[in-house]
Amino acid sequence: MKIICIGKNYFDHALEMGGLPPKEPLFFLKPETALLRNNEPFYYPDFSNEIHYEVEIVVRISKMGKHIEKRFAHRYYEEIGIGIDMTARDIQRLHKEKGWPWEKAKAFDHSAPVGNRFLPITKFEDVQNINFHLEKNGEIVQQGNTKDMIFPIDELISYVSQFITLKTGDLIFTGTPEGVGPIKVGDSLQAFIEDELLLDFEIK
Repeated sequence: MKIICIGKNYFDHALEMGGLPPKEPLFFLKPETALLRNNEPFYYPDFSNEIHYEVEIVVRISKMGKHIEKRFAHRYYEEIGIGIDMTARDIQRLHKEKGWPWEKAKAFDHSAPVGNRFLPITKFEDVQNINFHLEKNGEIVQQGNTKDMIFPIDELISYVSQFITLKTGDLIFTGTPEGVGPIKVGDSLQAFIEDELLLDFEIK
């Protein structure tokens, strides 16, 4: 199982991070060890002083596929969930400045908390019109709608599959809206799809 993360897939977040939105999807990988499940606490790592949250809709792949045409991409997933792409922003910043790869800032252990369950796409009239948001200590810090994706879900699946074979159980983190920010020990994070709480954990 692999975790495929899409970068800069919301216009305002792309501006927030500097630079213009990409002309084609950007993606990077996290290993399976990045997963944090069952609302377990996230332990602040000792190698960073600036961990940021990035809430994202997560698509779970339901069957193997490669070179998937966009018109058939909807056949390759049946559920969506929510997750957070934890990012060591200080490390990422340094590595960007030096032109180094920045997996160390993104792929560390437990850097991908995911909701305790996924929702069938049949629950929604349109997967490209789903509200989601993140609360920190009871206050909304990020909110978005999948209609604002630069590259919609089916296009992401098609694009990624041109380079990497998708397998059953793979997760695609589809990008984050604006409003990313820091966490600290003692914070609590809750992530919602529409009004449904799917992820609820503490920072320790």
